[in-house]
Amino acid sequence: MKVGLYFGSFNPIHIGHLVIANYLAEYSDLDQIWFIVTPHSPFKKKSSLLDNYQRLEMVYRATKDYTKLKPSDIEFNLPQPNYTINTLAYLQEKYPDNEFSLIMGEDNLKSFHKWRNYELILENHHIYVYPRIYENKIETQFKNHKKIHHIDAPIMELSSTLIRQGIKAGKNVKPMLPEFVWEYLDEMNFYK
Repeated sequence: MKVGLYFGSFNPIHIGHLVIANYLAEYSDLDQIWFIVTPHSPFKKKSSLLDNYQRLEMVYRATKDYTKLKPSDIEFNLPQPNYTINTLAYLQEKYPDNEFSLIMGEDNLKSFHKWRNYELILENHHIYVYPRIYENKIETQFKNHKKIHHIDAPIMELSSTLIRQGIKAGKNVKPMLPEFVWEYLDEMNFYK
C-alpha cells in the first residue's frame, strides 16, 4: 500500500489540510494519507501547542468521514524532539509492506536541504509537493528530481496561526474548520 505521510502540528487542523490530503488521496497514486500529529517540531516553540491528544482528537474528528485519511499518533512514543528520518525508519520497520512517501508544501521543499539526513530520505522515499504562494526559488537539486512529484493541488493559503489569532480576537472562523473540529474547539474553549 502506498501511504502519504502528512506531518504537522495540526494546531488546529483546518479545511486547507483536508482539501490537500483528500486531493492527494483521490488524484495521485497514493492509497491513503496519514496525518502524523507531531508532538514537537524542532523548529517550533512547544508552548504554543495544544496537548498532543487534543490535537489528535481534532484530526480524528476531521478525518472520520474519509476512508482514505487516517489520524496517527505514531510520533507520540518516539524520542523528542523527533526528526522525520527517525519516524520514516520506525514506520518502515513496523509496516514493511507499505511504501511511505512524504507530503510537503513548496515552502518546505525550499528548506529541505537543511533537514537531518535529507539525502537518505530522498534515496528511500518519494515526496509529493503541493503548491504554495511564496517568493523564494526552489533549490535546483530539487527542481527536477525523479522522486519529487509536484502536484497540481488547489493552493490553500489558510493557516492554523490565522485561525488561532481569529479565535482569540473573537472572529468567526467556523467556515475555515471542519464542522466536528469547530464544535470541539468551541466546546473546549481552545485558543481564547
